[in-house]
Amino acid sequence: MTTTIDAEPVEGQPHSRFWTLMLGSIGVVYGDIGTSPLYALRQSLVHAADDGLTADETIGIVSLLLWSLTLIVTVKYVLLILRADNRGEGGTLSLLALARQAVGHRSMALVVLGVAGAALFYGDAIITPAISVLSAVEGLELVAPEFSRFVVPLTVVILIVLFAIQSHGTARVSAWFGPITLVWFAVMAGLGLAHLGDAPIILTAINPVEAGRFLLSHGAGSFAVIGSVFLAVTGAEALYADMGHFGRRPIQIAWSAVVFPSLALNYLGQGAMVLARPETLENPFFLMVPTWALLPVVVLATLATVIASQAVISGAFSLTQQAVQLGLMPRFEVRHTSEAQVGQIYLPKVNWLLLLGVLVLVFAFRSSDALGNAYGIAVTGTMVSTSLMAFVVFWRAWQWPLWRAVAVVAPLLAVEMVFLGANLMKILEGGFVPLMVGGAMSALIATWVRGSALTQAKTRNETIPLSDLVGMLARSSALTARGTAVFLTSEPSVAPSALMHNLKHNHVVHEHNLIVTVDYAMLPHVAEDRRVVLKPIDERFTQVTVTFGYMDDPNLPMALMQARKSGIKFDIMSTSFFLSRRSFKPAVQSQLPRWQNRLYIALARQATDATSFYRLPSNRVVEIGQQFTI
Repeated sequence: MTTTIDAEPVEGQPHSRFWTLMLGSIGVVYGDIGTSPLYALRQSLVHAADDGLTADETIGIVSLLLWSLTLIVTVKYVLLILRADNRGEGGTLSLLALARQAVGHRSMALVVLGVAGAALFYGDAIITPAISVLSAVEGLELVAPEFSRFVVPLTVVILIVLFAIQSHGTARVSAWFGPITLVWFAVMAGLGLAHLGDAPIILTAINPVEAGRFLLSHGAGSFAVIGSVFLAVTGAEALYADMGHFGRRPIQIAWSAVVFPSLALNYLGQGAMVLARPETLENPFFLMVPTWALLPVVVLATLATVIASQAVISGAFSLTQQAVQLGLMPRFEVRHTSEAQVGQIYLPKVNWLLLLGVLVLVFAFRSSDALGNAYGIAVTGTMVSTSLMAFVVFWRAWQWPLWRAVAVVAPLLAVEMVFLGANLMKILEGGFVPLMVGGAMSALIATWVRGSALTQAKTRNETIPLSDLVGMLARSSALTARGTAVFLTSEPSVAPSALMHNLKHNHVVHEHNLIVTVDYAMLPHVAEDRRVVLKPIDERFTQVTVTFGYMDDPNLPMALMQARKSGIKFDIMSTSFFLSRRSFKPAVQSQLPRWQNRLYIALARQATDATSFYRLPSNRVVEIGQQFTI
């Protein structure tokens, strides 16, 4: 369940930490986009080289790369989207929350856009580690050709180790992400500068006219190239998704001062080298490297791709947690791997499902070139959904005139639609992978939302109003037990089933009874002083609404302890938590289609128990079974 609540704005980061945050953003935020030079230009040039690669084509493609970075990353994300923060937080679901607040929570079109964007992200989350690590390890083939047979096995080993360490947390190693990635960008810039002299005419690629000339001269044939050019901007969504961790300014300055110049120089250097030596088209990035430095650069590239993979894995964990707390997915187990950083989390089931998907891709495609065909659709789909939701925010939330919102968003959306169309041409060559993943995730989310709604409706129909029960208990002779009982329920207006079963079997009622409903606001964080709302019913019963933001840690005992300031009687050592453990079986005539009914039941069985999810003390919990047919 979600609700709207005012919360205190997140304060900006202290100035003294600015440079630390900027360095951290270089590692986490730009890890993915920073590995694109390993394959983006090569893939783009290969598509244009079928009938021989001309100098004008090389210059035009490099220009397309540079101006894609300028329009999509600099203009859209750095200058515009980063301003659309939700109490300092960003990401697809944060933008969805802002848009829904602007037009009303019942806007199904916005929900579909947000869900589609989030679903497609999971396609990106399995492709990024596979293509990034593969592209780096492929550099070993240049060190020694006989290493080619070890590329796939070594990639698999690196990926298994990467996913295996997730349960231990990344706090210690993440401190090295920023410095390593900074060195990576410095190396890329240096390599690019070293080769600009190979063909200085490549600098004409800075002129957008060259990009336009390439598109006009190749017509529809340029679509294959455009699909590969888009590989240069994959990872741009991380700028917005990670804003809450680093802040807007550090991310903006890091892009302008370090990342963009390094990427531009490297692409220009690769283009210059290919102009001077067309045979380097085979692997322009690693062929830029002097022979003596090749092995160290391969190692550095591998580290950079591992960092890029870590960023997208952590993003998948965070997105799943947000989806769970917004009621879009079942309660998956969430483990906190750091006492100092709330955002350091680990979801075991999500982690191993991602690893399975990544390994399947590595064994199925076996090269970064082949995987490049599968990469773009997920990212372009997410970007299109972001642009459409941003339009709603600009127009309705920021009160821009309609013409202004259209004038800003329409050109960017047009560019993204061209990219999307180009990538859709690669469906048969691998583009079906992210579509399958996104479709599966959308079906999962839709099933869970619909099944949960039916379960809540059935709960309301099968019990009595809470006020009626309280009135009856006031006139009954039920025994009184000392202490406090907490009953968790998703429907505060009706009597919790755990309370009904306790009365039926034990014939007792506690001195103090808290009917607790946990809500999630369409905000990333809720202020502590607005976390708990009390509504006394009589001297023994109190309705309690505890509201968390979708990025808050749902620690229920801690929230109740803080609520004592409002007069609530709560002592953890004299409190019992009564929960209903539901089990589901298919109804003879279900309101859900057969496949959806089975899927919902399977998802419900995978949900972690409320004791673990809400951080309840296990020795104070009483669980009462309840069987549902649905």
